Amino acid sequence: MMNMMDMFGKMKEVQSRMKDAQQNLSAVTETGDAGAGMVKVTVNGLKNVLSIEIDPDLIKSGATSAEDREMLQDLIVAATNKAIGAVETKAREHLRQATEGLLPNIPGLNLDGLM
Repeated sequence: MMNMMDMFGKMKEVQSRMKDAQQNLSAVTETGDAGAGMVKVTVNGLKNVLSIEIDPDLIKSGATSAEDREMLQDLIVAATNKAIGAVETKAREHLRQATEGLLPNIPGLNLDGLM
């Protein structure tokens, strides 16, 4: 069993590693796509959108109809949500690895709240 001083030392190390890992989340990226890959959105672990790629076939020369505009907006939203969902999983794993071996397996301890 760990004594209190050892536990406080471990917690300080966990805090330090978590801070470093959170700062490195900008390097964790994921891309989501929609419309069979016609729209791609890349986000980082801080949930910032880094890029949006739209297939040129979706953007026709001249004016687009309101229906085309709505479809493109829907595809961008779908691709963004897909990328955010994927990067959240990747970021959780990144944070878990940063604290691996420092924390005992405590039921109910959830690192999700730290993101």
